[in-house]
Parts: sequence; structure tokens; C-alpha cells
Amino acid sequence: MNRIVWVIAGAAALALGGAASAADKPLTKVKAGHLVAIDMAPLFVAKESGCFAQQGLDVETVFFANPGDNNAALAGGAIDFSTNPFTLPFFAANSGVPIRVIAAAGGWGVMEVVAQGKHGLKSMDDLKGYVKAGKPKLKIATLQGDTLELILKREFSRLGLSDKDVELVYFNDLLAMVESFRSGQVDLLSHIKPYTTDMVVSKGATVLTTSAKTYSTTTPNTVVSVLDKTLKGRPQVVTSYLKGLQCAAAIINKQPEKAVEYLAKGNYFRVAPKVLLASMKAAPAPVSFTPDVLAVQTVVDELTQLGYVKGSISTKDIFRLDIIKGLEK
Repeated sequence: MNRIVWVIAGAAALALGGAASAADKPLTKVKAGHLVAIDMAPLFVAKESGCFAQQGLDVETVFFANPGDNNAALAGGAIDFSTNPFTLPFFAANSGVPIRVIAAAGGWGVMEVVAQGKHGLKSMDDLKGYVKAGKPKLKIATLQGDTLELILKREFSRLGLSDKDVELVYFNDLLAMVESFRSGQVDLLSHIKPYTTDMVVSKGATVLTTSAKTYSTTTPNTVVSVLDKTLKGRPQVVTSYLKGLQCAAAIINKQPEKAVEYLAKGNYFRVAPKVLLASMKAAPAPVSFTPDVLAVQTVVDELTQLGYVKGSISTKDIFRLDIIKGLEK
């Protein structure tokens, strides 16, 4: 009888030892390049909440002030994952980089056009009325050759307006754009949340349109990309990364106040917690990661016609959404 007890105890000890070994297994280190927009919140929340660690990953976030530098870092192997505006993978692919888009970054309706409250504008249709009334030209801050410019051009086309009806002021610094609006140097701002939300909350600005209205609800602002060799050679790491983002999305969707607490740890956005919370709650749909590929293609087609995108790479050439679609079933 004693022998049986000792055998069972030994087996239990081996089982516990195996479990401990699994728990003690070193985390896989990866680097994730990013900019700062509200749809990157899942990346930051996944890091701060332990969602990535639960998937066996130790993710180092690497900030880039310039989307092109983010692209270059991925192409050169300095980072493993890149979160960048969805147009950037097309630039990379047209330059011969074997880049693959594996998901949207997480968050919808991120691009917004806001107006100074003093103008009394509530929609882009109101802007048309303002122009037709022959009032002084409004100055609009935007980023040339970017979706932030194209959202304006698409709305102008819909309303029968032209660039000459307003004064487009081009910037190459996203934060400088915000400051120009904050200081009253421009009348409208085509930008991204949470910075547009900050203008609404702190400056009384009004939202005229969003990417969800101009394009579609699930048209992304940014996407997550990897190199083809990462997708093919380390599929489990890619899957774990996406699972970590999904874990973070659940927190944002169900406990936005908790998500804001996690974001405050890293001071990622440098806006007040109430602004982050308002930005999340104003989303047109819960955070998810499968983008509207057709809408992306139409935007790229328009940018190509304008001469900003040079090359023939299409979404079917670089989008690989099988993993995220399987996870979101």
C-alpha cells in the first residue's frame, strides 16, 4: 500500500514539476514599432495588462515619429511587427519589401475632421453652405499625400467643392498640426483620435465627419504588418501577438475605464484620461481587427490616381488575414 502511495505521489510531483517548467519558460522577445493614435491602444493595453505575457511574448514597443522610419525599421529587421497607416505597406511593397498586412490595428472611425466651434459648423454639408455663402476661406490643416488629405478630397467631391474653395495648409508633423488648431491658426483640422477628441473636449471643437462616415465603419486608420519570412517562419508568434491584441480589445470594449488606467502607466498619448475615455466611447463599433479590404483598395486607387502611390501593388498582393479571421470567428 505504501508503495502505491509513493508511486502516486511521485507522479504528482513530476506533473507539478512539468507545470512549473512550462510557467518558467522564457518569454519570446519581439519588437513592435508604432506611432500614436487611438487604434494603437490595443498594443499598449496588451503590453501593460499582461495580455502579451499570457501568450508567451515579451513585447518591446518602439515609437517612431515618422511612418517612413517605421516602414524602414520593419524592412531592415530592426522590429518584428509594425503598426502604421494602411497606405505605408503599399509604399513598402512597391519598393520591393516583402511586407504582409495581418490585421487592422484595432479601432474604427479614428480619422476625424473637426472645426473650431466659433464657426457653428456641425457637418461637412454645413461647410458647403459656408462656402456657398461667400464667407472668408477657411484654413484646413492636413497631411499631404495621406488619408487625412484624401478624406477631405472625397468629401469635397461629394459636395461639389474644390480645393480652391478653402485653403489647405499642409504639415509634416502631426503634433504641429494639432497645435496650429489649438492656437487658432487654422479653422479645420483633419487628424486622428484622441487628438481630435482633445480638441472637442478642451476647445469646444465640433466633429464634421469621420472615416467611418466617409468610408465605412471598419475602414482602418492603421494596420499591423510583418515581413513574409516572419509570417511563414514564425506563425505561432504571429498568432500569439494577435491573441494578445484580442485580449486587450476585450478590456477596451468591456472595461474602458480599466483600459485608460493601463494606458496612463505608459503615458502613451499624452492627453488627459477623460479624453482617452471619451475617444474610446465615441467609437462607432467595438474594437476588432478584420479591416474592410475593399475600402482600403478604393483609397489606394484614389491615392494612385493623385500620384501619391506609385506602383501596381494591390490588397490581394500583401493582405494576409487568414489568422485574424480565424481568431475572430
